[in-house]
Amino acid sequence: MNQLQDNLVLYTVDEHGTATVTLNNPDKHNAFDDEVIAKLTEIFADISKHSSIKVVVLESTGKNFSAGADLNWMKRMANYSFEENKKDAMALANMLHLLNFLPQPTIAKIQGAAFGGAVGLASCCDIVIASDKASFCLSEVKLGLIPATISPYVIQAIGLRACRRYFMTAERFSAQQAEHLGLVSKVVSLEQLDNEVNEMVQRLNANGPEAVQAAKQLAFDVADQSIDSDLLIETSERIAAIRVSEQGQEGLSAFFEKRAPNWHVPENS
Repeated sequence: MNQLQDNLVLYTVDEHGTATVTLNNPDKHNAFDDEVIAKLTEIFADISKHSSIKVVVLESTGKNFSAGADLNWMKRMANYSFEENKKDAMALANMLHLLNFLPQPTIAKIQGAAFGGAVGLASCCDIVIASDKASFCLSEVKLGLIPATISPYVIQAIGLRACRRYFMTAERFSAQQAEHLGLVSKVVSLEQLDNEVNEMVQRLNANGPEAVQAAKQLAFDVADQSIDSDLLIETSERIAAIRVSEQGQEGLSAFFEKRAPNWHVPENS
């Protein structure tokens, strides 16, 4: 197991290629500041470079997932100039962009409250598993601010109509409502949360790792495109390329030979 950690963020990679990134400041409800953002940026950049990493789990310690921005950090930012605030915001924007476009599938594990920027972290993940104790809030307007840097990802996750409401009202909404809106993939009991995340990791690991990454990129590239002759050609070329690839050949051979493919990791191994 590879491991990199400091007091605020933990980062481990197990022998099966599952990276776990853990916010580790439960006394402050895992609120983040410029130091945490810099560490997350470093970690996500490292993950993106390693094809041996198959799945990424984003989690936190303690009762709540994250309270969003740290109050002391916000107090410091209030005294920054416009240019200093812009530079600070760009650091958060770049971290979110890295997370959103990681080539590996990403799972957010939400055990409790996720406020402000934490909703952005969840929105940047491919799959969000939440406990029935979780709650969400886009709370920025309560402080006279707006959820600007997270907005592209939250709008993609829950849609424009819902954002027009929750950006302005700063209402707290339940995990069940978050599932209805599309932010959360599945709601389970708090006691089931670890098992459900582990099962999702196993589901992803049962599939061709190159195909999983290509499928994620396919979703980004095809979304909102016109279904025209160019798109028909592009998607046909993509499936043709992966069919003749080494992994594609292995997957098809394994299926027809009724055996496990060579990337398969036995459950509970």
